[in-house]
Amino acid sequence: MVSFETLKAQQLDGTHSSVEYRVCESLNLFDAPDCTTLATQAWPGRHLRFTPVQIDQRQDALSVRLCEDDYPGWIQAEDLLALEPAPQPYQSTSVSRDQILARLPFVIAFMQAAHQQANVYLWGGTIGPNFDCSGLMQRAFAEQGIWLPRDAYQQEAFTQSLMSSGENPQDLAQILEPGDLIFFGPLEKANHVALYLGEGRYIHSSGIDQGRNGIGIDLLSEEGDIVTQTYYQQIRGAGRIMQSYLPNK
Repeated sequence: MVSFETLKAQQLDGTHSSVEYRVCESLNLFDAPDCTTLATQAWPGRHLRFTPVQIDQRQDALSVRLCEDDYPGWIQAEDLLALEPAPQPYQSTSVSRDQILARLPFVIAFMQAAHQQANVYLWGGTIGPNFDCSGLMQRAFAEQGIWLPRDAYQQEAFTQSLMSSGENPQDLAQILEPGDLIFFGPLEKANHVALYLGEGRYIHSSGIDQGRNGIGIDLLSEEGDIVTQTYYQQIRGAGRIMQSYLPNK
């Protein structure tokens, strides 16, 4: 593995290597070079590249981009030990809707198993047992070879729209199929996502600010407990996954 000092110098002068690295141990990626706020996580087997950027020479962090979903972040110097040069570059694979349908029971099983484990909501979490909403979604599908973008608003843009903001959410029960995604948030941007299970139920990782701290199952109804009611009032749309995400080259 090339040294931190070499990689940092390459990033600063724009001569960074195009070498791709494989994640060998669970890895935290942060949203800024001070590495205080988690952006996402990378589980073993994922690929990343180092990216050129002007950074403070005092910061012991490196800018990276995950290969499967184009997601950027920063890693700490000591986390270079969690990487190894990839034997071959990441190759995205096209997945048809029929293939997705065949794998949806396993996606749902992953989420239900995660639900059974002790967990709390973790902003940026994709490794488990602690997930954020879109991290749980991305990981469950990725385990079946189906890649989604990382964040809820990106996942909404990626899916085939089934309901747009402003439409009556009461109509969703007649539209949704198990494995479809439900999006929540203000008119401007989705900030939460859940997976529809069927029979008016959906599963998601929910933050404590919405009345729960971790993965739960709620009803697609304005009736029910305070958590169900709170999320129902925030429904902004729904989408169907038609393909696997193909990263930019």
